[in-house]
Amino acid sequence: MITIGIDPGTATTGYGVIDYKSGRESLIDYGVISTPSNTDMSLRLLTISNQLNLLINKYRPEAIAIEQIFYHKNAKTVITVAQARGVAMVTSAKNGLDVFEYTPLQVKQAVVGYGSADKRQVQVMVQKILNMSKIPRPDDAADALAVAICHVHSKKMLNISRGGR
Repeated sequence: MITIGIDPGTATTGYGVIDYKSGRESLIDYGVISTPSNTDMSLRLLTISNQLNLLINKYRPEAIAIEQIFYHKNAKTVITVAQARGVAMVTSAKNGLDVFEYTPLQVKQAVVGYGSADKRQVQVMVQKILNMSKIPRPDDAADALAVAICHVHSKKMLNISRGGR
């Protein structure tokens, strides 16, 4: 099951592509979609959509997993992240993909086993789970990989509870 994890943002949207088969996660690709801050918001969102569309066409995932917004003190940040999330969701839906959303707490619990884990703990576990030689960088890409891992772990647990594999 190929899954693309998304850590949304207008300046930097992280993505992580993993495959889950035979009980193991394997890394396919990861990185970021960056947009210049001096570009109109509509063009930044279009760039995110176009780049995500390219990733979807290249890897043909079965699902998209997107991190939900957590509370920010800066309302402007919440709005721009919400816009990037919306673009990712619409782009995924246009490609006929199921979209799954996970809170930062759910991601930490799925990857580390502890909902109050710090960013470094999550990154180290992503590195170990995906058998990477070093911690993935930048942080947005590492977070996106964690979201993808959360999804495959959540799907696995759902299948076990239903009596499947």
